Amino acid sequence: MESKREKGGLQAWILNTPRYHKRAALVIIDLSLLSFALWASFSFRLGTLYVPTSGATVALMIAAPLICVATLWWFGIYRLVTRYVGYRGTSQVVMAVALGTLVWSLIVFMTGQNGVPRTAIILFGVAAAVLLALVRYAIKLLLESANIRVPPLRVDAPLKPTLIYGAGRMGIELLANVRRARDREVVGFIDRSPTLWRQYVMGVKVHAPQRLPRLIERQGIAEVLVALPGNQRRERRDVLKELEQLRVAVKVLPAYEDLASGQVDVSNLRDVEVGDLLGRDPVKPNVELMTRNTQGKSILVTGAGGSIGSELVRQVVQQSPRLLVLFDISEPALYKIEIEILEALAKLPDHAPKPVVKAVLGSVLDAKLVNDVIADNAIETIFHAAAYKHVPLVEHNPIAGLSNNAFGTSIVAECALKAGVERFVLVSTDKAVRPTNTMGASKRLAELVLQSLAAEQGSTVFTVVRFGNVLDSSGSVVPRFRQQIRAGGPITVTHPEVTRYFMSIPEAAELVVQAGAMAKGGEVFVLQMGDPVRIDDLARLMVRLSNLEVRDENNPDGDIAIDYTGLRPGEKLYEELLIGAHTDETEHPRIFKSDEPFLLAPDLRNELDQLKAAMGARDLTTIQSILLRTVEGYRPFQVTMSVDRTDAVAEPAWSDAISQTIH
Repeated sequence: MESKREKGGLQAWILNTPRYHKRAALVIIDLSLLSFALWASFSFRLGTLYVPTSGATVALMIAAPLICVATLWWFGIYRLVTRYVGYRGTSQVVMAVALGTLVWSLIVFMTGQNGVPRTAIILFGVAAAVLLALVRYAIKLLLESANIRVPPLRVDAPLKPTLIYGAGRMGIELLANVRRARDREVVGFIDRSPTLWRQYVMGVKVHAPQRLPRLIERQGIAEVLVALPGNQRRERRDVLKELEQLRVAVKVLPAYEDLASGQVDVSNLRDVEVGDLLGRDPVKPNVELMTRNTQGKSILVTGAGGSIGSELVRQVVQQSPRLLVLFDISEPALYKIEIEILEALAKLPDHAPKPVVKAVLGSVLDAKLVNDVIADNAIETIFHAAAYKHVPLVEHNPIAGLSNNAFGTSIVAECALKAGVERFVLVSTDKAVRPTNTMGASKRLAELVLQSLAAEQGSTVFTVVRFGNVLDSSGSVVPRFRQQIRAGGPITVTHPEVTRYFMSIPEAAELVVQAGAMAKGGEVFVLQMGDPVRIDDLARLMVRLSNLEVRDENNPDGDIAIDYTGLRPGEKLYEELLIGAHTDETEHPRIFKSDEPFLLAPDLRNELDQLKAAMGARDLTTIQSILLRTVEGYRPFQVTMSVDRTDAVAEPAWSDAISQTIH
């Protein structure tokens, strides 16, 4: 036990001591080994323990190690990062010792010291090179025992001049794999740590970030590979923002936790995505919150094939539920997520707990089916993500949108209450706040349904989780812009001042599960979304990330044009997350609780009955009147287009049809 502690302490010292202290220690070790090699060579050659007999001989014995250390320094050996010494570092040590030995031998012969055997000089050079190489490999092996390893290299002549941003473990492993792939020549590392600047790692020099533009210009850099670990996500985002200003292709390695194999490989390299620049530093999920209402439970996820629904399924299945029911109206989407989950479970060890997975194809408007699914499977927790969410599409099909979003939620919630489901979590949207479109109004109605049921204090805990846009969800601007860029443009942006909140799909799903676990009933949880992003800036960013330029008045020779098409029906310039101004903190730093106004159950039922009758008669005038008096802040008509106001909206598509309503 004691030896292990000492070993760990030595490893820690090697890793954590400032580089200049480690360099001085290595010089002292080299001087000691060189002196020993010289004395041993003389003793072996003379067949006795050698003792210098004159002052001149003592001076020569002292000079030999000093000369060799000087040549080692001149060769840059002390700028090498010792734990990354490979065959190239070893060859440099041998050449430096050989040169030092040669210089010393010339001094010996020029001073007329004929008593120094020539064989001893040769033995000294060989012994010194071996000892210095061995001590470096010993340090490397010591650190490998702490799982700090470096893959073997191969000598190939890469083609594409490349820089690696990040000289840490990921960067080193990437360098090794790049050399194997033979398609790039890594001409340098870039790293923000000043202690690494002008050092050599695996024979490659480390540069300061300030030298990037000059290196790109002078060495014709074609590509920068970013290799920064997950705990440096903020730094990675800052680095990518720096690189987007430079005329160079950029690829990024996912964080270690995102790599399926846990190992870095060239095949893991991918183009920079918007999420890399807009995403936030991750907050580690609260395990207790993640498992509180999922572990060992029977779970139903509606809309399980959608962007949020499918990620909820992935998050929930990791918490070892007893049963997981996937419910969706789309056959292809439902089949895709079912196969994905079943394949993932099949890869688990035999002893690992595996939930039963069922896929149910149907609509949330089918009350009989919903009731049977909940009752037959003894559902304990429901995540309700089923919704029509595309604003223009719902605006042109208001009755379908209201039916699915508002009445579908009401049906599932009533069935949950009847069956005694423990917890019901509604996935909502910032578009429900003072909505200017039918989709937002329908989602606010869904929120009101849950708030009114919670106020009746039944056995089921009803709660709402509200957040903004998620990156790369179906129908969002990111995949559409990506497709338009591939087609050569133009990119279509509705208005230069449109802004939206963005969050990654995995983070949103994690927070939904955790928020639902904290609910007591009737709360509206609001996720902290960060700063809003201008869609125009997002479009320009995606063009630059594709190593292209925006074509506009200032750059008529650019690659991709941006067309402004005007706000779509029901679209706001700005989205909001709160109806009221008051929020309370919760157990999670990115989840807040808001006290929102709501209607009592009898009043809401009366309004919903009238709305249902108007929808059945396709009476759009009455539908809009009911929404105006029921959904707070709902303003369907165009008020202003001033970019200085948050209420700038476009007139809903179905307002023109009011005059043509069938009476």
